[in-house]
Amino acid sequence: HVGRALPRSFRGATLADLVLPSSVRMPVRGLAGQGAAPLDLFHATDYRIVRMDCPVVATLHDAVPIAHPEWCTPRLRGLKNWLQVKAARKAQHVITGSHYSIRELVEHFGVDESKISVVHHGVRPEWFDAPPAEARDATLALHGLRAGYFLFVGTLQPRKNVGRLLEAYLALPPVLRAARQLVIVGAPGWLSDELVAQIKAAGQRGENVVWLSRLTDDAQLHHIYAGAGAFIFPSLHEGFGLPLVEAFASGVPVATSNATSLPEVAQGAALEFDPLSVPEITAAMTTLARDDALRQRCIAAGRRRALELTWDAAARRTVEVYRDVLSN
Repeated sequence: HVGRALPRSFRGATLADLVLPSSVRMPVRGLAGQGAAPLDLFHATDYRIVRMDCPVVATLHDAVPIAHPEWCTPRLRGLKNWLQVKAARKAQHVITGSHYSIRELVEHFGVDESKISVVHHGVRPEWFDAPPAEARDATLALHGLRAGYFLFVGTLQPRKNVGRLLEAYLALPPVLRAARQLVIVGAPGWLSDELVAQIKAAGQRGENVVWLSRLTDDAQLHHIYAGAGAFIFPSLHEGFGLPLVEAFASGVPVATSNATSLPEVAQGAALEFDPLSVPEITAAMTTLARDDALRQRCIAAGRRRALELTWDAAARRTVEVYRDVLSN
């Protein structure tokens, strides 16, 4: 049944199983449709597991709510902890996005390492194609951007470490700040009010800092990656770190945090820095702005790495996991 969409009636049975510990079992024949063959396997992609009459595979991205409770609201922390622990215990097999995440799931959820497989995330084929120059330039003009900027993409929340990125940018020489904007793309998240105020204040002081809280579609995001001179990703914690791959595929040189899963994703295709060190972030930004030979090496290495990280490759690996589960 791989690839067949489940009927909408599935939603009606989900809440009871998620919220009530005594919820009744969901018969898979009813889920598949009256008269249909039983399901071979159920894949819960968002760690909410219903009780099934077939093997269950669960995707768990990380253990952030337990490992770093300071990065989640108390309500969200409690709910996600409960759901993830439940999923880890009930699933016959767990898929996660990186080998780093395996260590987290073993340590914090007590998952048997032998029942965890890594399926790296990826990008769609169109990310490898340069967007039409006219469309790219129109998007940049719409948002007041000049090609060659430093770019960050991600929700504004504490673990993304955007405050240190802003501080690092403001520590660059004035001539470099005048030549290259800092473009921050991401919606405001939890505990972001102070950061948003800092970003706005920098712009009001005349600094070359642009915050785009919302884009209209993926095409605009692709255009903005394509216009960047360097992608800077200072995150303190990632289960995978998809923006790295988007930047690699877009032909943008990358400097990234050396924390958690990010070195695994980059595989040497990016400059790495200590995300807690503002001077190291500043130095990486300066290097990518001024060393053209290094930039070209990073672009080529990033492209090669991105070709290994596609959704087609992820789908093939996921099917391999299904087959392994069904054969055991």
